[in-house]
Amino acid sequence: MSDVYAVRRELLRDRCAAVGSAAALVSRPANVRYLAGGAPPGAVLLLGPGGDVLLCPHAPTGDPADGRTDDRLRVSLMPATDGDPVVAAAGLAISFGAESLAVEEHHLTVSRHRAMSSIAPRLRLADLGATVEQLRVVKDEEEIACLRIAAEITDHALGELLESILVGRTERHLALELERRLVDHGADGPAFATSVATGPNSGQGRHRPSDRRVEEGDFLSVCLGANYRGYRCEIGRTFVIGTAPADWQIELYDLVFAAQRAGREALVPGVAYRDVDRAARCLLDSAGHGGGLAPWTGHGVGLEIDEDPQLAPAAMGKLDACVPVTVEPGVHLPGRGGVRIDDTLVVRPEADGGPELLTITTKELLAL
Repeated sequence: MSDVYAVRRELLRDRCAAVGSAAALVSRPANVRYLAGGAPPGAVLLLGPGGDVLLCPHAPTGDPADGRTDDRLRVSLMPATDGDPVVAAAGLAISFGAESLAVEEHHLTVSRHRAMSSIAPRLRLADLGATVEQLRVVKDEEEIACLRIAAEITDHALGELLESILVGRTERHLALELERRLVDHGADGPAFATSVATGPNSGQGRHRPSDRRVEEGDFLSVCLGANYRGYRCEIGRTFVIGTAPADWQIELYDLVFAAQRAGREALVPGVAYRDVDRAARCLLDSAGHGGGLAPWTGHGVGLEIDEDPQLAPAAMGKLDACVPVTVEPGVHLPGRGGVRIDDTLVVRPEADGGPELLTITTKELLAL
């Protein structure tokens, strides 16, 4: 893997050189991990003419959740516990002979930016922008393998919950149990806060689990994901509790299922982001639910649970192969109930079998 991280850093160095900057400072944790292999809390990465240095405010603990730092990187610990590695990086860039330094302005605070200018007034600060995020969009097969394992863990955790008794248990309890099962199956932790919504609560998008207890006839909507070696996946499913689904529940479920299938089938290399969104959204809009839909149909996943690309009506750009995304349409009827179906997939060309479905828990409307 050391070669992989070195190649990634070289790509970033080339991008910086193309805009006239000989050094770059990466401070966003996911971007640090992408380039360095590990991201101890508070660490920043300096790429400069004098070499690449990972500056850490504290000694790395070796926690697997932080990743494993590339052995080729020089690691520099701050001499004082209150030192800011961002400011130290500016001083180090000067010592390397750099005249300009590209920084992630979208991540740095104003106070840190000012502190850098204060310690190195002759160092020209340029904006690195979303350069690293753009490099992260297309995943290599090792990254996809981590996502595949994260999806397997998530499917196992959800499958075990569905085999247990659900009536009478609270949303909060079910969410905590799902997160425990993720860890039991090998996850570093949940990819995001697990959502469990029952009955009328399923009529709210992104509902936070409450003390409401599961009742017969409820919709049960869950959304969860595992974090495995830093890579995060997402799955969302909706079920009915106890009895055969009511006619309105079947109708709503079938509509969302059709929209989700249309979105999944649209995932081919070269398709516009907005066209994937349109494929799912038009079915829900035609059925009269356009006004309450989420602003996107899906998004990229990887070292963060919500990253580029965004599958949204105004999104610019086209899909490449080996880009993992979610397809997650939903319809929520306030006070009554709702349906959300959410999968993580990898864009593949038709010659390779089309989009690779990572989350495989059944999408059949089960009565639990």
